[in-house]
Amino acid sequence: MADWWLDAVLYEVYIRSFTDSGSDGVGDLAGITTRLPYLRDLGVDGIWITPFYRSPMADHGYDVADHRAVDPLFGDLAAFDALLTEAHRHGLKVLVDLVPNHSSNAHPAFRAALAAGAGAPERDLYIFRDGRGADGDEPPNNWVSVFGGPAWTRVADGQWYLHLFAPEQPDWNWRHPRVRDDHDATVRFWLDRGVDGFRIDVTHGLIKNDLLPDNPPPPPDGIPFFRERAEPHHWDQEGVHEIYQRWRAIVEDYRRRDGRARMLVGETWVADPRRLARYVRPDELHLTFAFSLLTASWSAPVWRTAIAADLAATAEVGAPTTWVLANHDVTRPASRYGSGETGLRRARAALLTLLALPGPVFLYQGDELGLPEVDVPPAYRQDPVWERSGHSRPGRDGCRVPLPWSGQRTPYGFSADGVPPWLPQPDGWAELTVAAQAPDPLSTLVLARGALALRRALPMLGAGRLRWRDDTPPTVLAFDRPAPPSASDAPPGASDAPPGASGALSGASDAPSGATGASSETSHTRRPADTLPGTSSVTGLTCVMSTADTEVDLVIPGRLVLASSPVGYDGTTLTLPPDTTVWLAPHPR
Repeated sequence: MADWWLDAVLYEVYIRSFTDSGSDGVGDLAGITTRLPYLRDLGVDGIWITPFYRSPMADHGYDVADHRAVDPLFGDLAAFDALLTEAHRHGLKVLVDLVPNHSSNAHPAFRAALAAGAGAPERDLYIFRDGRGADGDEPPNNWVSVFGGPAWTRVADGQWYLHLFAPEQPDWNWRHPRVRDDHDATVRFWLDRGVDGFRIDVTHGLIKNDLLPDNPPPPPDGIPFFRERAEPHHWDQEGVHEIYQRWRAIVEDYRRRDGRARMLVGETWVADPRRLARYVRPDELHLTFAFSLLTASWSAPVWRTAIAADLAATAEVGAPTTWVLANHDVTRPASRYGSGETGLRRARAALLTLLALPGPVFLYQGDELGLPEVDVPPAYRQDPVWERSGHSRPGRDGCRVPLPWSGQRTPYGFSADGVPPWLPQPDGWAELTVAAQAPDPLSTLVLARGALALRRALPMLGAGRLRWRDDTPPTVLAFDRPAPPSASDAPPGASDAPPGASGALSGASDAPSGATGASSETSHTRRPADTLPGTSSVTGLTCVMSTADTEVDLVIPGRLVLASSPVGYDGTTLTLPPDTTVWLAPHPR
């Protein structure tokens, strides 16, 4: 009954853009099933699938009309069951998306609330209020939507309802027991079908200040990426924690019954690492995404500060830190860190560093290919952010463009030839396809596969310790991943620095991964893998990432294991080009 997630690498499947098995240009469940061998061979441990539930698709599935039914756009329950069975046959875990903050305005409960009228008990399932002003024609407060515009919409009888996202996504009233009971039933429904866990949308937003006070005026430069400080009355409220305690009790009950460990991971946009860590206390979520690296500039000191803070905070509650560099809501790393070759080089270096950190990792589809953000032409943009912002924000379509699998032109194997994808793919992606990258030893895909294979084969990667190195320039991020005590003759806590490392680790400090203090089941969590040639003698690993503008020479004796770009290394002196990460192993003792 091992906690398999403590060192897992999971892969986000944005279902609309993964693979279209039909002829409508939209990805679907059957399409995912056909690509499971690719995901197995990539080396991930499981997948998280974005919503495939019945929905009008105002927010591409995050406006859920029925959490326990599959939208015909994506297939049916039989297609999901077939996917789950096949994924488990390939040794892959499957997480599904739970969207509890809001429903679709097409949900039967919301339709009933509209029909019942003001003051009816049906409206208590959502957050309806009278407006301000003499005629109630002003919103109940000054809250704004994440997508732009006010967070309130007025209905025909004059009341207003709250929607922190699009008007088509009314917020549930989580203080109502029927809302809690219905979501409990949804959790059990998917557990009964055999899923391995849930990714929970907007975990920090379910409970609002019941008095609905105005938020303070936004700062001069606008609402920040993490909104909870600028909007303190509806993000990260204390009441959310009892909801996750309740769901944790449900999944633990299933575990006791059949011995299968299920996992809950939260999408918690909270800037303060210690506030974030409260969501992964022993009786709440198992994991929550650490989004600090999404906002970290391309700077070694910034990365070190963010990583150290996240590790320290989650260690205090005995949980691992869950690392991400991308998802379906943010600009892809290959464009976020720059443009062209510079952006791709940095994205490759960032990926290799991410996979060397202790704890679980979530990858976003296409980052293993080094895909850039796409500037989707305005006429084709579909994200509600584009319209709600008055065309001032392009929205998230650029990171959601369907994947290129093969071929020389669109649809690049995503759908049948001649079937246009739901978002247009750019010209010039032929060299980025899976088919083009797979045989190229210098491709991003081959780099990702190699890193994932090594992460699985080397016991010091994944769950474990991180020890910072202080023997590098400020523009270089460097840390050691010491071997577990059982894999070395050295006593616990002993330095794993190779002999003659020129003072390496002097003044260094250990940062726990957060797995310390977890249940006794966590000591053997790595999934078995074929032994890679040369890995049996690796007793530790050093990760070095340069964000410098020029080459850097470092004295680190050992052996080169993997590099994101070509480097110079004679076994002692490492010549590290700009924007490059390497993995080094000490010489065998």
